[in-house]
Amino acid sequence: MDVIHPSSRIADLVGLLYVLINTFRGKTDLYQLEKEMEVDLDDLMPIVYSADSLGFITIGEGDIVVTDKGLEFVRAGLKHRKEIIRNSIVKVEPFATAVSLGAFTLEALIEELRRKGVKVFDTPSGMYDLEVTLTEWGVYSGLLRKEENVYKVTL
Repeated sequence: MDVIHPSSRIADLVGLLYVLINTFRGKTDLYQLEKEMEVDLDDLMPIVYSADSLGFITIGEGDIVVTDKGLEFVRAGLKHRKEIIRNSIVKVEPFATAVSLGAFTLEALIEELRRKGVKVFDTPSGMYDLEVTLTEWGVYSGLLRKEENVYKVTL
């Protein structure tokens, strides 16, 4: 099951793709990327996994390769970037469940995610992490809007 990691941010995705394309011509070894970006592997992996889940990169045998979708995202203007993000996140959690619910509170979404076996938000900071993820990716991309305590899918 693909999940947007709670510590993944869109700015991290943009930075990852720019470094891969501009420094490594779209392909590099994971450890070279870690060295170039000057971050610990533990800090790098959440955005790497999220980018892979969204189809912006592929990971195989230690190599990371930017996909055509990743190239399109980097070359796109802001409006098209938001559209690419919106179309990509509907296939991964927590957004796949959010879309199936249509309208929901954080509590209802986290309960449904637990029921489906999505454990990444089942932590002491899980509710906060889920809210940040919904805002960072969902509201930013236009997939979700928030009215008081209720999120609504805008497809």
